[in-house]
Amino acid sequence: MTDSEEPLHYCAYLAYSWDVEYGHGLAPAADELVATIEAAGVEIRGTYATTLFRAGCDILFWLLADSTLKLDEAARAIRTSGLSPALGPHWNAVGVHQPAEFNRGHVPAFVAGEPAGDFICLYPFVRSHEWYLLPDEERREMLAEHGMLARPYKDIRANTVSSFGIGDYEWLLAFEAAEPVRFVQLMRELRAAKARLHTREELPFINGVRRPLGEIITGLGG
Repeated sequence: MTDSEEPLHYCAYLAYSWDVEYGHGLAPAADELVATIEAAGVEIRGTYATTLFRAGCDILFWLLADSTLKLDEAARAIRTSGLSPALGPHWNAVGVHQPAEFNRGHVPAFVAGEPAGDFICLYPFVRSHEWYLLPDEERREMLAEHGMLARPYKDIRANTVSSFGIGDYEWLLAFEAAEPVRFVQLMRELRAAKARLHTREELPFINGVRRPLGEIITGLGG
């Protein structure tokens, strides 16, 4: 808890490869792993099949908790579960919701209680060093423009969390939508935002379709 007794909203994105040579017959362990994660006080926002969208990445876990200790317990449960013989680490990051710089009413969809979308588009980003030295009003105007460009895409749920200080990135952003084409259309609009001039890094992109973990493992030959 913070001083104001507001709960903390941490999230972890854990991406793994799957080795089919060692994965046969492991699908029954999926339900046990889900139960273990939930018993640790961790909410599973989604498990995603990512094979189509990114080479070397087959499964993405999106986990939510009020403590990194709980997320750590969940991460260790994954690595020591019955699925572990076939799992290999691909990419991971941890973030925490913090009030938006100029709009405290802007909260991640998962904090607002919105349901998870069918598809995810996840990526980190890092601002330029100059960004934080600009006058507040200039930054406010650029962020307002960015928001206006995104306004026609109300069907896309946005989840932005802070990561600087607990990882290699400043921010983690996960979009959720019913169809991947909506990510393409939104990104095309946001390319024209002036704030993008102050983005130093925005890779990797990890996309996936939300499915039950057991279904993902079965589809991988488990």
